[in-house]
Amino acid sequence: MITDRELRKKFFDYFESKGHVKIPSAPLVPEHDPTVLFTTAGMHPLVPFLLGEDHPAGQKLCNIQKCLRTGDIDEVGDEWHSTLIEMLGFWSLGAYFKKEAIAYSYEFLTDPKWLGIDPARLSVTVFEGDKNIPKDEESANYWMSHGIPEERIYFLDKSENWWGLPGNKGPCGPDTEIFYDTGQAECGPECRGPACSCGKFVEIWNNVFLEYNGVKGKYLPLKQKNVDTGIGLERLLAVLNGQHEIYATELYQPIIKKIQELESISDDTSEEIIADHIRAATFLIGDGVSPSNLDQGYVLRRLIRRAIRYGKKLDIEGKFLKKLAEVVIEINKDFYPNLADNKKEVYKELEEEEEKFQRTLEKGLKQLMKVMEKLQKGNMIPGVEVFHLYDTYGFPKELTDELAHEKGFHIDEEGYLVEFKKHQEKSRTGSEEKFKGGLLDDTEISKKYHTATHLLHQALREVLGKHVEQKGSNITAERMRFDFSHPEKLTEEELRQVEDLVNSKIQEKMPISCREMTLEEAEKTGAIGLFKEKYGGVVKLYEIGEYSKEICGGPHVDNTLELGKFKILKEKSASAGIRRIKAVIEPLSTIEL
Repeated sequence: MITDRELRKKFFDYFESKGHVKIPSAPLVPEHDPTVLFTTAGMHPLVPFLLGEDHPAGQKLCNIQKCLRTGDIDEVGDEWHSTLIEMLGFWSLGAYFKKEAIAYSYEFLTDPKWLGIDPARLSVTVFEGDKNIPKDEESANYWMSHGIPEERIYFLDKSENWWGLPGNKGPCGPDTEIFYDTGQAECGPECRGPACSCGKFVEIWNNVFLEYNGVKGKYLPLKQKNVDTGIGLERLLAVLNGQHEIYATELYQPIIKKIQELESISDDTSEEIIADHIRAATFLIGDGVSPSNLDQGYVLRRLIRRAIRYGKKLDIEGKFLKKLAEVVIEINKDFYPNLADNKKEVYKELEEEEEKFQRTLEKGLKQLMKVMEKLQKGNMIPGVEVFHLYDTYGFPKELTDELAHEKGFHIDEEGYLVEFKKHQEKSRTGSEEKFKGGLLDDTEISKKYHTATHLLHQALREVLGKHVEQKGSNITAERMRFDFSHPEKLTEEELRQVEDLVNSKIQEKMPISCREMTLEEAEKTGAIGLFKEKYGGVVKLYEIGEYSKEICGGPHVDNTLELGKFKILKEKSASAGIRRIKAVIEPLSTIEL
């Protein structure tokens, strides 16, 4: 048996021996990068460096990046899917490419000195090519040179063996994935090998060869050829220990055992869903997210409430999430100290959300009763009503179905699925429109808004006090949004002072400079910055004249006068103790110039 602690150490020992520098995990909420709600892959925090910017730690990096994938929420409860993923990754920022990456992957997995996996249990997939990108024969040949036979090399299309950010905007390219044979029998003659979902093959490793930049539907060569890898810690740990699901690993078992102590009814799937969701929720709150009806907060709320609903299915009495979060923090505190640092906030948010959801359930139950009162027993509850209960009151289809059966009704499952798919498509389209900008976007307007956040941050600290800290930001081509810690609503006078202060600094025509130094040196200068721990040993310090010093990785203008006129549109609460400002930058008039 290998422990997760031992696996982490082996990973870092191996790649550091190959000249890679260990860097810390970035937060789950990307700073200055609204292309996504969450860090869903290790590449997100490194986008500027994949595009050619120099990384302070060099060209060869390795880390364990915490990631959150909302698309897996409804798949949680099977053997291999989870919402929170710890992604082992090694990186080449133009230092080496396919040959070395494949060699490292194979050696680390199979050499008895390291993980010692039987090569006979490994299969790989590579990109089959299309009208735009050639077939990846090169990767296939490298795999064969290491002894992977041709019959265990599968050429698959772009849906399987291509990686990039949403919409293929920014760094992208073909990948080669490594699959482990679980020993389970194939599903039949039609089994598609690693592309089949029958359970015989489980993906444990993905090497992405980022050699293109997606721009307006075209694939342009990147300034440098990069390697981006992702290895799911949970899956790899299970495979190494001969376990047939991630929930059997020590990352989940202590949580599941605590659930079993609290439950009156036993159900494996419900226990696993709760364990997954409380693990993800604890990490999210630890990274500063609070439950809400928008964006990251909405996903967090959904995870918490789904865990509560499955807790009811197990007949767990009273509030229980804090007890589970204590276990999550105990398991992970050595690797993610911010969990222990923020545990009081984690417990507070979970307990408050449990109380709110209990009230919501009561309202939802009244609504369901009203719907059933209009129908005769034996009738079908329309799918649109079932979905309304889910979307508005947090009632899952299964709960509505259960309550309906008790009263002699049944539900229109097909109609519900139609409404659910409409909702998914609407959300997907909305996200694609909403989350533009970020570190991928080096347009002039994006640079202006990134720079303006620094001025706003410092102005808020001057007007309100040094307790103000940035808690997040969102930048699009149309506006900026800035979240910060403050206990109460800003007065009209305070808002006017902040706005005037930012504009006065813009008018001072202050230069923006960037210096690289250690984090300790930057802090000694008085620099501020969200999630300082994500930057590693060497950081970039952006200075706006002598007014603002901030650790950051986003694009910036060269002089404040380039910004234009700063205008606050709205100030409101984002969550408990967090305020939100939305603002725009307007062109300066000729008179002002």
